[in-house]
Amino acid sequence: MKPDFFRRAPVLRIVLRVAGAIAVCKLHAEPMVLQGEYSIHDPSTIIKCKDEYWVFGTGPGLRSRHSKDLKTWEAGPRVFPTIPEWTTNTIIGNRGTFWAPDIILHSNQYYLYYAVSTWGVKTSAIGLATTPTLDPADPGYHWTDRGLVIQTGGAEDYNAIDPCVTRDASGNLWLAFGSYWSGIKLVQLDPATGKPGKTNAPIHSLAHYGSIEAAYIWREDPYYYLFVNWEHCCRGTNSTYNIRVGRSAKITGPYLDKTGVDMLQDRGSLLLETEGRFIGPGHAGIIPVGGTNWLSYHYYDGQDSGTAKLGIRRLHWTSDGWPALDP
Repeated sequence: MKPDFFRRAPVLRIVLRVAGAIAVCKLHAEPMVLQGEYSIHDPSTIIKCKDEYWVFGTGPGLRSRHSKDLKTWEAGPRVFPTIPEWTTNTIIGNRGTFWAPDIILHSNQYYLYYAVSTWGVKTSAIGLATTPTLDPADPGYHWTDRGLVIQTGGAEDYNAIDPCVTRDASGNLWLAFGSYWSGIKLVQLDPATGKPGKTNAPIHSLAHYGSIEAAYIWREDPYYYLFVNWEHCCRGTNSTYNIRVGRSAKITGPYLDKTGVDMLQDRGSLLLETEGRFIGPGHAGIIPVGGTNWLSYHYYDGQDSGTAKLGIRRLHWTSDGWPALDP
């Protein structure tokens, strides 16, 4: 998902016969080339504040990057210069490196959800922080820790990581999450708190696969689209992540792939996989800009020792209502 990111665009060859001669014209679709500090892992949905775009990612205290044009990126401040005490008390072994955040603007505040966990277990938690602005130069800039949102202690058959916050057609807030085990889950949030409104709020199952995580839900009428990752991240150039998708008429599912099979049956239609130097794409997000939808994700750069970087690629919808990526 980086600089030349969408590797070189495929070539369209137009062959013209003129007086016995053959002329070949090569037309290239122009890729979005990123520059600056765009290294990031598990990127959040890109969001705009004032005249800048922001994205957040896995790292100590949560990393941030910002850009005025989506092309040239700079490093921003950590969300948590000081680690919230509840995180290390709740998840023993976590030392302040938080995973896979996601963000939404709600009630004039930016709500940022993030995962607290350790590798390979389902003793995990999702936390919430809020701020009225993402601009560090604004006098109102300040992240407030809102504490625990949802937790798995090991008895559950799912894992509380990789949060994705979204709205349904009626404006209700929902949180999708999950990794491995029984797959991707969904719970409704109380708009006043940004947390599940009831102790026993229903947990909906959306998708399953032996190695699945990184859910993202996007509404494009008349459907909700569920993007997930299959296979393995975090192995640099050996990563096998790929992005799958299904759609549903209801946010709670069922989500079906292009053949009409439920994603709970280990199914999902392939959207994006390794292409040349762009290895293991993952953690999809969509940002609309000027009538165009752009897909964001990370990839491991095969020409830079597998460094995780941000990629942004133009996305369109096919005539039968499925997301597709420009070359």
